[in-house]
Amino acid sequence: MASTAIQELMLRFVKLDDLVARFVACRLPHSEWTHQAHLAVGAWHVAHFGADEALARLRVGIRQLNDSHGTPNSAARGYHETITRAYVQLLAEFLNSVPQTMPLAERVARLLASRLAAKEALLQFYSRERLMSSEARATWIEPDLLPLQLANLQGNKTK
Repeated sequence: MASTAIQELMLRFVKLDDLVARFVACRLPHSEWTHQAHLAVGAWHVAHFGADEALARLRVGIRQLNDSHGTPNSAARGYHETITRAYVQLLAEFLNSVPQTMPLAERVARLLASRLAAKEALLQFYSRERLMSSEARATWIEPDLLPLQLANLQGNKTK
């Protein structure tokens, strides 16, 4: 039983490292660049570089990946500063809330099973109009509903 758990954990490590490597190399197909992939890549960056450096690397990496997919980074599509920065902040808080001795792949698995992984999680902090505005896409804007803290995130993960 223990060896099965170790094998599963090793598989998670390989999958996470492979996902990040393909993101960095802009070899991640658009079909695999899902919400969960965004969160996993973001969490990996936060864990390895800290929130500030992770944000800087993710800004560049997401734009480059979008370019490789032919997705324009514009006022209407592509990279979104407020969403990226908000998630980096929440990911850092989440990763600090779980035991640091836990392997990163396991912390990411917990993240993806948490309420933070719900696609509409940020709408508890931001009105849809504010979050989806061209201003929010281009630059950081503060939440208009609740302070951006993990403790303010209500409910469970939704599919």
